[in-house]
Amino acid sequence: MHKDSSAFVSWAIQCDIQRGFIDISDTLQGYASVGGSNDALGSPGLNGIVSLGDGGEATLSFESTIYDGPGWDFAIFENSFSDTYLELAYVEVSSDGDNFIRFPSVSNTQDSIQIDAFGSVDATKINNLAGKYRAMYGTPFDLADLPTSPLLDINNISHVKIVDVIGSINDIYANFDINGSKINDPWPTPFPSSGFDLDAIGVIHLNPLNVEYQDKLISELIIYPNPLSNESKLFFSLSKNAYLDCIVSDVFGKVIGTYSDFHFSGSNSIDLQNFQFSNGVYFISLIGNGKVETIKCIKNGQF
Repeated sequence: MHKDSSAFVSWAIQCDIQRGFIDISDTLQGYASVGGSNDALGSPGLNGIVSLGDGGEATLSFESTIYDGPGWDFAIFENSFSDTYLELAYVEVSSDGDNFIRFPSVSNTQDSIQIDAFGSVDATKINNLAGKYRAMYGTPFDLADLPTSPLLDINNISHVKIVDVIGSINDIYANFDINGSKINDPWPTPFPSSGFDLDAIGVIHLNPLNVEYQDKLISELIIYPNPLSNESKLFFSLSKNAYLDCIVSDVFGKVIGTYSDFHFSGSNSIDLQNFQFSNGVYFISLIGNGKVETIKCIKNGQF
């Protein structure tokens, strides 16, 4: 599914990452390091990507819960540069944030010869694994494919977890599909961008927003890039037209800058280059119609 499909009604708004090693067979290389949690938020291409590394995980949540509607319910975007260079990942979902159920994955790719770091995978031989398609095309998932579990309400999915498939056919590191077959994909990928490169998750069937969220004037706060650079902006969405005050303060509560302007409903941004940041931690608050939303940012370099 292309990222601009009208089927998508929402995108992930929060992401927690647990990095995996660049190469699990050589842990001295350290962990994957490309991107950060904010890079998986919003639509593909809005931010960057976050690389999970061998066996790394990303857990994402949304403005409301996902339900099992007709056909596909959500799609996961990876940033492959071709139709055959496919880095794969398991997909799990939860309706309580604690208990996760995995989609039953199938890999019919041969597992006798290791696919090397720039090798090819035939997408027609895999199912229910994220990463089947090139950048800007999401791999869709149908909640009806999940096994029945008393720990899961498939009409109220609150979290989606992406777990990198290591891709090695070495018995020590191999990951397996639902049939016990090894999942063979490009490995090792000994770069900071190792493993599955998560770009976004698009939601197709979203439950109506709860009352608390509907009452919010300001939502979807994202700072990108963060840590700050001379390209950093504060992205946000408004439920209606509003005059906003933007206040930047340090960790001691000292105000270092303010900005006020009128903004229309929908997606908006504020250029942060105009604020005088020195290295440190800051809090940026947006205030409008008596509503306040705050986000943290970091400055640790020159710009």
